[in-house]
Amino acid sequence: METSAYLDGVVGQTREFADLVDGKDAAAPVPTCPKWNLFDLVDHVGSVQRMVTMLVDDRMSEPSDAFARYVPAPSDSTLWRDWLNEGAAEAQRAFRSVSDDTPVWDPSGAAAGVPFWSRRLFGEICVHGADGAAALGTDYRLRPDYAAEAIEDWLDTLTSEGYWENRPDFADGMRGDGQTLHFHADDADGEWLARREQDRVALERTHGEADLTMSGPASDLLLVISRRRPLAAAPSLEIAGDRALLDRWIEHMDWVTD
Repeated sequence: METSAYLDGVVGQTREFADLVDGKDAAAPVPTCPKWNLFDLVDHVGSVQRMVTMLVDDRMSEPSDAFARYVPAPSDSTLWRDWLNEGAAEAQRAFRSVSDDTPVWDPSGAAAGVPFWSRRLFGEICVHGADGAAALGTDYRLRPDYAAEAIEDWLDTLTSEGYWENRPDFADGMRGDGQTLHFHADDADGEWLARREQDRVALERTHGEADLTMSGPASDLLLVISRRRPLAAAPSLEIAGDRALLDRWIEHMDWVTD
């Protein structure tokens, strides 16, 4: 997807999330993010979008100013819908004012800047939409192409140089000597082969033989990989190979779950 398409998705998925949480109990627990309540979730979604808008608007080369200008969510949940939609619209406006090669800080280690953040915001709202649904006891399913793009964001971010360096617990847990995991969406264009090496997890977008293969609908793959749905609650997924490798992988997929 191109940057503009990601931001269209951000606006649309934020609208659905805003409609879902509008006027709801701010103290409702979020079972997929055990230390959060619904206010924390809404605050995170909207404030991250606003901080990224600041990064892009001001072409920041480091993030401290954006973090310092944190904008909290309203305490009144009847104001959440407008606050969330306004933040998504501002993000879309900011990205329309730059090109993909405009220098903007990002944590990936690849100097990806604008493309990184456009996809990151998209992946964020797709996964956090699942968190909102879990908090409010509603079903969540993402259209296959969106789910595949969100998987790409999740896997690419967690296997990036920056994430490996900034999360030593993840690095220590994922070090290996060539073990491979293959994730295959059967209803969208998406296949990923992850290889655990000593100094990184190498990610390829390809089909291949692997020690562990998990395949099925992209939406279920996303929710299981991101620890938003237990594997036992996704019977449409097929597992082949060394199940212990998958269990260890999911155990360490704890990014933004606490």
